[in-house]
Amino acid sequence: MSVLTEAEEIAIQNQFQELLHVCTFIRSNEDRDLIRKAFDVAYEAHCNMRRKSGEPYIIHPMYVARIVVVEIGLGTTSVVSALLHDVVEDNPEYTLDFIRSQFGPKVALIVDGLTKISDVFDNNSSLQAENFRKMLLTISDDLRVILIKLADRLHNMRTLDALSPEKQIKIASETIYLYAPMAHRLGFYSIKQELEDLSLKYRHPKIYSDIVNLLKDSEEKRTNSVEEFMVPIRQKLVDNGYKFEMTGRSKSIYSIYYKMQHKGVPFEEIYDLSAIRIVFDPDPDVPEKKQCWNIYALITDIYTPKHDRIRDWVSTPKANGYEALHITVMGNDGKWVEVQIRTRRMDDIAEKGFAAHWKYKGVASSESELDKWLRKIKESIQDPNADAMEFIDDFKMNLFAHEIQVFTPKGQIKTLPQKATTLDFAYEIHSEIGNRAIAAKVNHKLLPLNHELHSGDQVEIITSDKKRTQREWLDEVTTAKAKTSIKNNIKAENKNRVERGKTIFEEKLKTNNVTPNSRVMRKLLEAYDTQTKDELYSKIGADLIVLDDLPKILKRNSKNKWIRYWQLQLFGPKTRPASNREQLINGGVTADPSKKNIDESKLNYRIAKCCNPIPGDDVVGYLNPSNDMILIHKSRCPNAVKLSSNRGNLIVPVKWTTYKMFSFLAKIAIQGIDRPDIYLQITTQITEELNVNIRTFNMSSHDGIFEGAIELYVHDTIDLDNLMKRLKGLKGVESVKRMEILDQTKEEVQ
Repeated sequence: MSVLTEAEEIAIQNQFQELLHVCTFIRSNEDRDLIRKAFDVAYEAHCNMRRKSGEPYIIHPMYVARIVVVEIGLGTTSVVSALLHDVVEDNPEYTLDFIRSQFGPKVALIVDGLTKISDVFDNNSSLQAENFRKMLLTISDDLRVILIKLADRLHNMRTLDALSPEKQIKIASETIYLYAPMAHRLGFYSIKQELEDLSLKYRHPKIYSDIVNLLKDSEEKRTNSVEEFMVPIRQKLVDNGYKFEMTGRSKSIYSIYYKMQHKGVPFEEIYDLSAIRIVFDPDPDVPEKKQCWNIYALITDIYTPKHDRIRDWVSTPKANGYEALHITVMGNDGKWVEVQIRTRRMDDIAEKGFAAHWKYKGVASSESELDKWLRKIKESIQDPNADAMEFIDDFKMNLFAHEIQVFTPKGQIKTLPQKATTLDFAYEIHSEIGNRAIAAKVNHKLLPLNHELHSGDQVEIITSDKKRTQREWLDEVTTAKAKTSIKNNIKAENKNRVERGKTIFEEKLKTNNVTPNSRVMRKLLEAYDTQTKDELYSKIGADLIVLDDLPKILKRNSKNKWIRYWQLQLFGPKTRPASNREQLINGGVTADPSKKNIDESKLNYRIAKCCNPIPGDDVVGYLNPSNDMILIHKSRCPNAVKLSSNRGNLIVPVKWTTYKMFSFLAKIAIQGIDRPDIYLQITTQITEELNVNIRTFNMSSHDGIFEGAIELYVHDTIDLDNLMKRLKGLKGVESVKRMEILDQTKEEVQ
């Protein structure tokens, strides 16, 4: 039990005085006394506690309260709740009834919600999901629970250095999977960017440090370029009587990483590293939208705009309330620069998100897109048939950041995420409309249900009473509402198939004198490419699997085919050393059965189809509890991030150790200047010089440029890097990049 030193007590009191100083909203002694009272309770409850970093625990709730005030813009009730947010969980002497009696029902409700969410990502996955669902029930009463939780997560991410690497990856995965999108959806852009950057720092530290160093190396040049770019704009705005602030900023580290990954471009080819923000005081007698476009006209008198990069969120704000006019123009140095134009009010909403949205919301104003989103969340939470794990996925989908607006035949506006289909629209109208949909008319033209919609489309759904929900529809919809409705219908149909399949399965085993056990089930799951017993039963019940070859399958060698080709090391806990027997199981894989309760006699491995890692890639393992199979994912695979976030207790740290010479499929993109023998040189280099087998070779040339993709078999990332380096050395070859072979829809963990 730790005791605070005199120096620590002085520092804590000083920090509390700083907290009171930033609480500029305090208008009465009553509010000040309430905050002081909350601090005293938190101080007493945490006085003998320290964080992993060694600092007194009370520092954490005070920092959370400061974030709540300075970066989110909340008031007295939120500051009190932030100071008390860990009291009930950490000290049994302080109950919710005590909080209610001392601070009132509102504070007690918020503290209760924060106590529930603190357990969301601990224990077993179903409990995690159910706790998260319970926490979101507080939206019905007070959204400040989520806002304070965002502040709590932000401070935890800022102080993540003190935790073990395993804990860092788990918390960083939760953050990028759920909390950063949530901050974005609620309009807290600064918090969202910091959460993304910090998550990248701990999930991919080398990539993070490389980008930081590249930004530092180019900082002076970019700063000078931005200053030079702003000079004529500043003069033009002054000449036209505008009162404004203009600042330059760099693209966030995570957004640079994201663009490099998804566009497949190096750092040097990212053209919009810098952006300019203009925040002006509007003339109250002139519409804000008109003034934003006036400034646009002044800027484009100086610089040439890129017309396909105009983002008008002044006429149609984002669903989270964000308003601004974004334009991209060509600077004098030949580089594209983004310019953001906002009024003071718009800037306040952009920085303070939800809190500022309500500050500026008029009493008689209509329901905003943010209001509609909150209403949808409440409806989905209150669905008594909702599965907890599916709810987390659906909530994640509801955090979409890019929207389109489409119209019903009667002219009503419906907001959907980008890439939404006509089937999404049908379910947005009503679940029964979606279930019976057969086609759609988009702008009076007959189109299929998987047609992707765009802003401004007018959509009419055609239905039939004989239509049945199809599983393939899950791949054709984007919204959580559509996926939930489809899953519920499929479940009802699947339940009958599972029961029928189970009966057929048991009768078949009995006919062949086979006793059902885990070994038999593992062989059949692998043979029929199924993940769970229910999936196997369902396919049998639907007559997709016929068990006529059952005896032949059961006679096969059960040794996992992959183990012959590589070895992976699983890291157990450091609480005790592994015995010699534990060191040699399943073809040389090191594992500690006390880790995750692994049964060493059943240990099996499989490469995840969704990302196809090869030896040398950073990988993680996921222990599937239904069949003791460990799925090996790339650490940056979206499915791995999702699993680390939702089911962190089943993540098994692994790494490649030794492996035999076996080839893995990889894919590269290649581009360059077309020459008569360039294709021959490329294939000769691959097949003869490097002795690598080509699977597919797709090339095309136009206007003196050739480009294409090659699928080939390599042993590991070292071979692949060597091959790419050799190809880059060929005359005429400008670019060689690795491409991901991803199939995110196929690898679904049960």
